[in-house]
Amino acid sequence: ILAVSSLSSIRSKTWSPYDMIMISLSSSRIILQCWIILDLFLTIFCEPSYFEKNLFTVIKTVYMFLNYSSLWFGAWLSVFYCIKVASFTQSFFIWMKQRIARLVPWMLLTSWLYSFAAAIPFAWDFDGGHDNFTAPLPMTNSSAMRTTRKDSLGLLILLCNAGVALPLILSVVSSVLLIRSLWVHTRQMQNNASGFRDPSLEAHTKASKSVCSLLILYVSYFIAFIFLLCNFFLHFSIAKSICIAVMAVCPTGHTMVLIWSNPKFRELPARIWHNTKCHVR
Repeated sequence: ILAVSSLSSIRSKTWSPYDMIMISLSSSRIILQCWIILDLFLTIFCEPSYFEKNLFTVIKTVYMFLNYSSLWFGAWLSVFYCIKVASFTQSFFIWMKQRIARLVPWMLLTSWLYSFAAAIPFAWDFDGGHDNFTAPLPMTNSSAMRTTRKDSLGLLILLCNAGVALPLILSVVSSVLLIRSLWVHTRQMQNNASGFRDPSLEAHTKASKSVCSLLILYVSYFIAFIFLLCNFFLHFSIAKSICIAVMAVCPTGHTMVLIWSNPKFRELPARIWHNTKCHVR
């Protein structure tokens, strides 16, 4: 997806809104997967140095930033699909259709900034586990300051987590509106069908299945992310392992659905596979 979208932008010498969203989404997920692999590598082979204050803080903060970014870009993709494909006559949708090309860069920039701001409190939280975050004070004052700081930081992290619900709301609402619009069009085509195979009807049915699949994968990823974020399960428990597996599988499944539903993305893997078979022969 990243290669096709980048080549398309370079060849056309313009950055279409769709390509900008796909480049942002695919690049954030590639970096996230690489960061997870690095995290596992350090955990297995460099365990003593892994839990040092500075390294542990950087790894977890960057991990949260990439997760937030991925959620936001996935939500904006759903919003973009809804605005471009759904055929609503309300003035707001007409206004959005006319201005979506100019709004997308600002939407993506806002997502990066919000993700960065939401990840910063986690750096403070990991740093807060050490003893050097306040000046030397009498024991009672120092303990009170630690308690107050911990409560304030917990509230800030809670607000950041609540803010993560915004991309979920955007994605669910956009997907539901798009599915409803496609379903209405599909019913109209079925009523007007002449009995022959209608390519437009098949395209609408395929689009509806793709949107439903993307929504299910997005919601599953979000739920698993929140469970891990809030530490609902014990370490090394089966439930926590399932959440980790869901977070690993859902982005891959999301990417496969995007490739399957877009002929432009299917063309490059098919071409590579064809060339590979030719070279083998």
